[in-house]
Amino acid sequence: MELGNLIDLTQTAVELGLIGALTALALFLSYSMLNVCDLSTDGCFTLGAAVGAVFVLSGHPFLAIVMAMASGMLSGLITALLQTKLGINDLLSGIIVNTGLYSINIWIMGGASILNMNRKETIFTMLGDALKDTPLEGKQVLVIALAAAALTVVFMSLFLRTRLGLAIRATGDNPEMVRSSSINTALMTIIGLVVANAFTALSGALMAQSQKSVDINLGTGMVVIALASLLIGNTFIGKTRRIPSRAVGAVLGAIIFRMIFMIALRFDIPSFMLKLVSSILVTAAIAGPYLKKQFPLIQRKYFGKRAQKEAR
Repeated sequence: MELGNLIDLTQTAVELGLIGALTALALFLSYSMLNVCDLSTDGCFTLGAAVGAVFVLSGHPFLAIVMAMASGMLSGLITALLQTKLGINDLLSGIIVNTGLYSINIWIMGGASILNMNRKETIFTMLGDALKDTPLEGKQVLVIALAAAALTVVFMSLFLRTRLGLAIRATGDNPEMVRSSSINTALMTIIGLVVANAFTALSGALMAQSQKSVDINLGTGMVVIALASLLIGNTFIGKTRRIPSRAVGAVLGAIIFRMIFMIALRFDIPSFMLKLVSSILVTAAIAGPYLKKQFPLIQRKYFGKRAQKEAR
């Protein structure tokens, strides 16, 4: 492979990883901090992309970002209300919302399954024009994706240190204790999911504008990708409890995940096999720490049996 092609592929993987990192950070808030497994992520990602695309097609690329995040907040609110007010399990509420969002997303897209923004101006094309004849020419996607990921990490780090953020973390750690402290756990769940889904929708909107198209299946598998990114990041960062380090770990995990995808594609793995690659990565990320702990015991058992056989 030529060096130029390798650099281009690496840049693309980093760009996709940084955009996807916003979803990983959303899952970091809902799954790691709030202890809620939100399976509406796939639909919410597509919702942000669809809403953003509609506004881009109307000539408002910046408003598209704001409205995409607002739509994600509404999706998170509905998911949270199903859990806290209707007593529906968090897994089921996510599945219900995700299923409903499929129809809503098609309705937002005007009944079409694909929206094309090739002839419309996006925040990426606008920055691309501004960066002409500079060292960053052609790197507008990387610049915006890096800025979005960095700002989200800073926001998460500061937000989770506030009294509200600490209450959300406490709700995820020990809801019974939080209730005894007169903190409204239902409200904490609602706020946490609203904020998390806002960043999921933002991720979808940025992905749509960078690719200049939206497909109804754009968000399929994003919850698995985000979970894999989160777990890979935890493996690299270690057992630290510092929020900034864990947030940065989620971003690194998303980039590493996309890099692995890039390597898989270079080995000519068919595109339909990439979901299997995602599943294997998630399994490895989850089972890795457990197997690492169990390795000394397995080693002792193996060498113990081997020693017994040799003694006979």
